[in-house]
Amino acid sequence: MSPFQEDLLTDRPRLAALTFLRYLAALWVLTFHMNAGGGLRWAPTWLQGLTSRGYVAVTFFFMLSGFILVYTYGGRELDLKRFWNARLARLYPVYLFSTLLLAPIFLFGVLHHPPFPGMEWFGHHLGLSAVLVLTMQQAWVPLAALGWNGVCWAVSAEVFFYILFPLLLRRMTRMSLGQLAAVALLAWLAALAAAGLYIRLRPDGLAMTAWVMPDGLFWLQALKFNPLVRLPEFIAGMACGVWFLRGGHASQRSSQLIGAGVALLAIILALASRIPYPLMHTGLTAPAFAAILCGFALRPAWSDFTHSRLCTRLGESSYSLYLLHGLVVGIVLFMPVGPIKNGMPPSPSLIRSLLGIVLSTGFGVLILRYVEEPLRKKIRFGHPKG
Repeated sequence: MSPFQEDLLTDRPRLAALTFLRYLAALWVLTFHMNAGGGLRWAPTWLQGLTSRGYVAVTFFFMLSGFILVYTYGGRELDLKRFWNARLARLYPVYLFSTLLLAPIFLFGVLHHPPFPGMEWFGHHLGLSAVLVLTMQQAWVPLAALGWNGVCWAVSAEVFFYILFPLLLRRMTRMSLGQLAAVALLAWLAALAAAGLYIRLRPDGLAMTAWVMPDGLFWLQALKFNPLVRLPEFIAGMACGVWFLRGGHASQRSSQLIGAGVALLAIILALASRIPYPLMHTGLTAPAFAAILCGFALRPAWSDFTHSRLCTRLGESSYSLYLLHGLVVGIVLFMPVGPIKNGMPPSPSLIRSLLGIVLSTGFGVLILRYVEEPLRKKIRFGHPKG
């Protein structure tokens, strides 16, 4: 499941490998932010290159969310009230908790005008940004998307996907396999077309690069965060989910699918230095992730280790990890442990980086246990399988 999703109806086998994969994807996002903050300067070039592309894990999350929603609700009568009760119970408690926890840091940044691109906008629209974040609508306003807790923009996009899901499910479950393949292909091409249009028109006036381009640019942030732009990734995941529910698949081909997906992803990452950043950011890796998703859903025998309690718990905690890792990593990497020399933060190290990963993971598990699960049960109003 994605950081935003989990199994809710238990009469279908739990796809444990997908649960664990979402933890690995959340770690990839964590190391991306660690690298962006200068915390991996000690690392070899190949590792810095790999972590610098961690933002593509959000494509995986969106596809996984579409896949699991279909797996959970496909072929069943969808009770919209219970559906939304379950969705909000899953999303909102930790979403709000993370926003409140990071609010002092965000407000300090706004009031002291640090040299972060886009922060000036929040100084003029602080109230509006607060309303947008509390109502989970910030992804629709490009310059507001990264406010308060920046990673929450993806949750805002998910809310839009959930609104469309019942309609999309009714239509897609009636499609033939050929039509599903066409929908997945068209969704992928639509995502690439949006990035291609940005590259062609250059509305922000920037030359295209293969590396991270600055935040705070209106049209680039619209491309990266707008729910309509990211919707094709969710639809592609849904198409994979409907294909999987149709059954009749040869499980012995699961490893072949996974191998093909991993190989394609490796090729894309190896060529990433030549691929414009906007193209990498919006769905280019979707075919690779589709193969990986479908392969692991077929449950190859060698993936049985993901059924362990540890792997399951790590996967379940990935939503909390995703929303709160920035706070822990920032403290661990840059909190001085001795006298500050020349006003500079401590030099990043392998030990600090590993400690950031371990503590972020542990914090995610604790938030799952003591915040996410208890509040989810209360919000569900007695519908344990909503």
